[in-house]
Amino acid sequence: EVQVVESGGGLVQAGGSLRLSCVASGFTRDDYIIGWFRQAPGKEREGVSCISSTNGTTYYADSVKGRFTISSDSAKNTVILEMSSLKPEDTAVYYCAADIGTYFFRCKYGMDYWGKGTLVTVSS
Repeated sequence: EVQVVESGGGLVQAGGSLRLSCVASGFTRDDYIIGWFRQAPGKEREGVSCISSTNGTTYYADSVKGRFTISSDSAKNTVILEMSSLKPEDTAVYYCAADIGTYFFRCKYGMDYWGKGTLVTVSS
């Protein structure tokens, strides 16, 4: 079974940067997507970014374009989310998730395999 483990959350001041890591394992196929979602208190879950294993195609939510960068190291089954110019509204629990196949609509609506989440707090 696919397992997903994220790390790297913490407290940062507005304008600062933070790096999240996700290690995903257990894939039985070579085509899959790994992505990041977030959920702030009282708000709906939001698909932040994701990346395809086959060709590195990426997706970003409008709210993070130009500030967040997703990358992958296939040899290590690791996906990195580099977050910069952070804003207080980026405060949320960030979840790494994975899905078999490369259906990018899942970057918005959710995936089958989830990590436990890591808290990112951006202070003003």
